[in-house]
Amino acid sequence: MRNAQISGIGHYLPERSVTNQDLEKLMDTSDEWIRERTGIEARRWIKKGDTVTSMALAASKMALERAGKTPQDIDCIILSCVISDYVNPGGACFLQSALGLPGIPAIDIRNGCSGFLYALSVGEQFIKTGTYETVLVVGSEVLSPMLDKTTRGRDTAVIFADGAGAVVLTGIEDSQKGILATHLHADGRFADKLGAFSKQMPQTMELYQDRPTDVPIDIIMEGRYVFKHAVSKFPAVIKEALNTSGYTIDDVDLVIPHQANLRISQAVAQRLGLPEEKLVSNITQYGNTTSASIPIAMSEAWEDGRLKEGSLVCLASFGSGFTWASSLIRF
Repeated sequence: MRNAQISGIGHYLPERSVTNQDLEKLMDTSDEWIRERTGIEARRWIKKGDTVTSMALAASKMALERAGKTPQDIDCIILSCVISDYVNPGGACFLQSALGLPGIPAIDIRNGCSGFLYALSVGEQFIKTGTYETVLVVGSEVLSPMLDKTTRGRDTAVIFADGAGAVVLTGIEDSQKGILATHLHADGRFADKLGAFSKQMPQTMELYQDRPTDVPIDIIMEGRYVFKHAVSKFPAVIKEALNTSGYTIDDVDLVIPHQANLRISQAVAQRLGLPEEKLVSNITQYGNTTSASIPIAMSEAWEDGRLKEGSLVCLASFGSGFTWASSLIRF
């Protein structure tokens, strides 16, 4: 049976590191308050010249190099981002142009924090069916310009950050390797609990008219509500992937969750009985980079040797929509 495998992983993080102490100068907050609620100590925000496209390009080049591929090997591009450099077209077309690949399909996914796993599942099907031989899957996010960096917006401004991650998918004729199971879920009843809203759109103008006027797109999050759902959906979708594939949590070498909040990750690990050394977490230094967080964490785990050939890895996400997803992979 032909499976899709991840043959190369890459990432890009903006050079600008914004610490909790830096945020203390912008709003009524403190290092202690932020760390206690989120676990975050610093996050990366873009500087002049960084864009969704430029970061996606850098991450893609690293992934291609590690896969032993060139841009000309790519048959399809799938990119996840909350907001692209343009409202329309989406970021995938700009990445395609930057890679110099006119003519190949460029697909955009907009599922927030779960976007990378949704994109990965689309790429997986293209590989499994033989539609394409090499698929580039990218999560690239620029969120910092949308943040209300005053006391009024501190609940989200201290969390969200910028970055990009990418993987190269290829085929493998081995049913026991590559992507073994993928599960996607959504519940649109809770779409207004977490998301990026435009105060210019008719359907949201009245609802969010009391929000700041100097931020054209505003991130809104009901933190406690999100936390309650996340700590339930994360372990459920991880168990779903394991049960489908005939594995248990003890068989897993690494769990790489979306880096939403350190407290959420810790609560999920506790519910699963997962040892701390098997949980990949980098949110303390990078913040929540939405759909870029999983491939960034994967790339770093590969660099430091935690992720290697033969590793059984479970990826999991929860985010706006609400959406949640998992993918079990044998590297």
